[in-house]
Amino acid sequence: MKHTSIVTLILVGIFLLSQVTGLWIVDKYINHPSSERAGEVVWNDLPYNFERPPVQNKTSSFVPIAIAIIIGTLLVLWLIKLGKPWILRLWFFGVIALTLSFSFAAFVPQEVALALAVLVALWKMFRPNMVVHNISELFIYGGLAAIFVPMLNIYAAVLLLLFISVYDIIAVWKTKHMVDMAKFQAEARMFAGLFIPYDVGGMPASMGKRKPGKDAMRGEISPKAAKGVMRSGRGRVAVLGGGDMGFPLIFAGVVMKEAMLALPQHIAFLKVLAIPACAGIALLILLMKGDKDKFYPAMPFISVGCLIGYGIFLLL
Repeated sequence: MKHTSIVTLILVGIFLLSQVTGLWIVDKYINHPSSERAGEVVWNDLPYNFERPPVQNKTSSFVPIAIAIIIGTLLVLWLIKLGKPWILRLWFFGVIALTLSFSFAAFVPQEVALALAVLVALWKMFRPNMVVHNISELFIYGGLAAIFVPMLNIYAAVLLLLFISVYDIIAVWKTKHMVDMAKFQAEARMFAGLFIPYDVGGMPASMGKRKPGKDAMRGEISPKAAKGVMRSGRGRVAVLGGGDMGFPLIFAGVVMKEAMLALPQHIAFLKVLAIPACAGIALLILLMKGDKDKFYPAMPFISVGCLIGYGIFLLL
């Protein structure tokens, strides 16, 4: 078993909660009355006059997203070579503030959403702790989904899952550049994804006293760690990458928006929950069967869960 039972359940539980929260945010961005009249999904505008990227062909729309992932990876590796973690911190701050503001704006006025998003982003940057970090992760990917779900159809969403799964395998098992990226994120104290100290799960990470939130967020990663267990200066923490939450959410969001045209809103929302449920089961199996000191690309397993969930969705 990769982690303790309690830590495993916490990781999977927060993963599932992030999926439901993200789908709720995506649903809030759908203009249901206009969609019903138009016979196609009509989206509410993003706040602050942001425009979604224009799409000519939704079937091939996963290509620019894939290219952006590759460019982003190369940029982070370049920053690693430069040894400038403050640049990554500035980048993370902008992304976190923007995506959180998009998520919060689905529920509160834009001005309030922006103020809350900036406050949380500053808190994550200057006073990092486990609670604020993980709660904010519940909303970050909903903001991303509100941008990208309208760009994709089912075919493109499946291809995106396949692409990111292959990328994950290469990054963790072949080039292993995920290790360098994770180390650099830890140095910058800005980790994208879930971050659960072992002592939260009832197993002390070390014999000495420590502050789990702050110390863990300042931790270093062992040479074996790319995705799974970080070793802080005083203990172990379990992690789950942001992409492992964001991409299944985008896939489920695309399925949900297509279903909204044929089903009542609440029925479509409930049916699509089969996808995160199966993805969560796949993640749970990976964590239960995985070896403690080995690291695995999570997206291939989660993607299989998403596709099984989609099959169940079609049968319901």
